[in-house]
Amino acid sequence: MKEQLVKRPRRLRLNQNIRDMVRETSLDVKDLIYPYFVVEGKNIKEEIEAMPKAFHFSIDKLVEDVKETYELGIPAILLFGIPSSKDEVGSQAYASSGIVQRAVRAIKEAIPSMIVITDVCLCEYTSHGHCGVVEDGYVDNDKTLELIAKTALSHVKAGADMVAPSDMMDGRVGCIRQILDSEGYVTVPIMAYSAKYASGFYGPFREAAQSAPQFGDRRSYQMDPANSDEALREIALDIEEGADIVMVKPALAYLDIIRRAKDNFKVPLATYNVSGEYSMIKAAALKGWLDEKVVVLESLTSMKRAGADMIITYFAKDAAKWLTTR
Repeated sequence: MKEQLVKRPRRLRLNQNIRDMVRETSLDVKDLIYPYFVVEGKNIKEEIEAMPKAFHFSIDKLVEDVKETYELGIPAILLFGIPSSKDEVGSQAYASSGIVQRAVRAIKEAIPSMIVITDVCLCEYTSHGHCGVVEDGYVDNDKTLELIAKTALSHVKAGADMVAPSDMMDGRVGCIRQILDSEGYVTVPIMAYSAKYASGFYGPFREAAQSAPQFGDRRSYQMDPANSDEALREIALDIEEGADIVMVKPALAYLDIIRRAKDNFKVPLATYNVSGEYSMIKAAALKGWLDEKVVVLESLTSMKRAGADMIITYFAKDAAKWLTTR
């Protein structure tokens, strides 16, 4: 006679109701942040070739779409701007009449309760495509800081609820915190791209943001994908400088970094489910090779399970619909 099995984990997998009762990780619409790309012009909603179902929007069409996003229960958006002209120092990034600044004003006027987070960087605005001031072929860290801080301040003056510096310059969080506080914006949070890796998964984004470097690459300021301890040092520095939320980017190939960050720092943690991760799933789904809904929700849940409190994802609108109907 077989020895009786006492421990049967399958008992708690018997049906959906039981599985729901014992589920350890839950994914919610409130965890999601939807990124947008805004361009000059009117009546523009153009699909980005490398990112199916993601679009360039003119401000008028952007506001219409943000209303839909808000109605889905998504609490926040992340805004990227593509200017009509670029120069060596990215002056449109911090111009009061810049594309992001005007977009923020329009969104906050139409949907005041939507949390508008702005990406703070120069790469979309510089003629060379790098994230800062270039001298002799090298991005000058300290000369870039002033422009990054000016950009953040201009976004906040336009009405941004939160700023998210993504340039990976040393000391930029401290500079932004200092200028915001000195101008009276002490309550505006900073979401820092703290552990941003020099990843191959950014390819489709560079088409979307029109921000590919005109020479070299970004490995002198973005992190080496092989490094893990360094990510913790970067996160610690940003927290010391005043970051309210820290971020790991990309997400799927860096779940271990998310977990280490959450275990080591008990602060709000974001991750960015980046363009390449999005486009891979979209491409496979379009080929019929996988079930998009199942894989997207599984992927986003893995990010929550790893320790992310919030997820920036181009799947946010679809995920919101799936989460409210399942």
